[in-house]
Amino acid sequence: MSTNAPAAKVSKVWNIPNMLTYGRIIAVPLVAGLLMWGGDRARLVALSLYTLAAVTDFLDGYLARKWQQQSALGRMLDPIADKVLVSVVLLVLAADGVLGGGHMWAAIIILAREVLVSGLREFLGELRVSVPVTQIAKWKTTAQLLAIGFLIAGPAGDKFVPHTTDFGILFLWIAAALTLYTGYDYFRAGLRHVVDEE
Repeated sequence: MSTNAPAAKVSKVWNIPNMLTYGRIIAVPLVAGLLMWGGDRARLVALSLYTLAAVTDFLDGYLARKWQQQSALGRMLDPIADKVLVSVVLLVLAADGVLGGGHMWAAIIILAREVLVSGLREFLGELRVSVPVTQIAKWKTTAQLLAIGFLIAGPAGDKFVPHTTDFGILFLWIAAALTLYTGYDYFRAGLRHVVDEE
C-alpha cells in the first residue's frame, strides 16, 4: 500500500485539471509579453491565448468534479491563477493606454477587491470558515473575463468590429459594480466572524 502512495500523489499533481491550471498560469507572462510587444498581430495572438486560459478556468473545476480528481493543490492554485491573470493583464492594459482616464477606477476597484478578499479568505481559513461562491460572484467573473477579452483586442479589434474597446470598458464597469457588491458580502460575512472571535 505504501508503494502506491507516491504514485497517487504524483497523479494528483499532474492530473488534467491541475495541468489546465498550470497552463493558465503559464499564459499570464505570454499574454502580458505580447501586449507589451505591441501591434495588431500580437494583440490577436494575446487574445487567443487569453481565451484559451479563460476556457480552462471553467474546464479545470468541471473536470476535477466530473472525474473526482479534486486536490488541495488544485483548490489552492485555481483562485491564484485567476487573480494573477486578471491583475497582470489589467496592469498591462493600463500601461499601454487602452485603459486610462477615469476608467482606471474600475480596474482599481477590481484589483483592490481581489487583494482584500484574498486576505479575508486567509483569515477565515484559519477559522475553518468557508464563504460559498454566489451566483452574482459568477456573473462578476463572467463580466470581468469578457471585459478583459475585449480590451486585449482593443485597437486591433476596433478595426474588425467597431466599438470593441468601448464594449470592454462597459463590461469592466459592470464587473466593477458587481465586484463592489460581492466584496461587501464577503466583508459582511468576515466581520461577523471577527466579532464572534472577540
